[in-house]
Amino acid sequence: MADALDKLLRIRDVARQNEEFDRMMLAREQVFADYKPLFSLDNLNNFDVEKFKSFLYFENNQHWTGLNRQVSRLLASKEKLIHALSILLDENRPLAPRFDEALGSLKGFGKGLASAILLVAYPDKYGVWNNTSESAMKLLGIWPTFKRGMSLGQKYEEINKVIVDTANQLEVDTWTLDGLWWLVLERSEEVNSDLEESNTALSETMFRLERHLHEFMIDNWDKLPLGSEWDILTDESGDLVGYEYPTEVGRIDILARHKDKDAWLVIELKRGRTADKVVGQILRYMGWVQKHIAGETSNVQGLIIAPEFEQNMQYALLAARNADISLARYHVRFELENLPVNG
Repeated sequence: MADALDKLLRIRDVARQNEEFDRMMLAREQVFADYKPLFSLDNLNNFDVEKFKSFLYFENNQHWTGLNRQVSRLLASKEKLIHALSILLDENRPLAPRFDEALGSLKGFGKGLASAILLVAYPDKYGVWNNTSESAMKLLGIWPTFKRGMSLGQKYEEINKVIVDTANQLEVDTWTLDGLWWLVLERSEEVNSDLEESNTALSETMFRLERHLHEFMIDNWDKLPLGSEWDILTDESGDLVGYEYPTEVGRIDILARHKDKDAWLVIELKRGRTADKVVGQILRYMGWVQKHIAGETSNVQGLIIAPEFEQNMQYALLAARNADISLARYHVRFELENLPVNG
């Protein structure tokens, strides 16, 4: 724990130099002013569904992407939504059972959204459990060990103890710590030092473009050819966890399971990394999935997606020919349409 705190302290001390982190911090008071009253037990009788819907979008909550992916399920029944919130926000009940009951009472109400709501409602008591926080905590070596058979609520209770204790020792609130988790991953990503030696503006642009491609694939999965055979991994609450799936050896861009066969798919976007590194990385992820999720009898496949594949990639895959890794090229089309000028 001491080593993790030391790393977080160093990151905290330079965090304000990151424009994205600074924007998150400056948004804190406005987000709390806008949404803390919404998540009050006293106000649920006059619950504003449109206000809740706005909270699900990053441009409004200023902290979490992807909460809106289950918007249609969450808003299918106002009564069920209010019921789930009334359970989750009831501080007279123990955390674990009410967390489980709330998540089980409404489809689409996953742990990421539930814990984000708790943070906004009670910022001194709760932190967020999502793929970002889980990945950062595992990377820092402070992810708790769970007993077999623990429910999501029981796991969150243990995770939240670590989050709150870490925030207290850093002398920050859980909103700030949630931003620090993101910075931990930003600093650790291999791609930060792998955008080619020159680190040109073009390389930066391609990295950002591929980041948008990642989001696009998740949001439009059912419309892609991959979506006809594979489902992105979800947890028992229906939360989408296969997006930037956290492991002890790094984050898998997309982890999917075959709809009909006993097979798993590890997808990695190249994002400027050299051929040797991206092949080594996907092999590492495939090995981890084989050992910890799939088991020896399941098939684990890999897919590398990039705009182009240099010859080095072919050689690297030739050496790894025993692994079931395929390649896919994506195309981005950008067109300008000339319009007539009146007058």
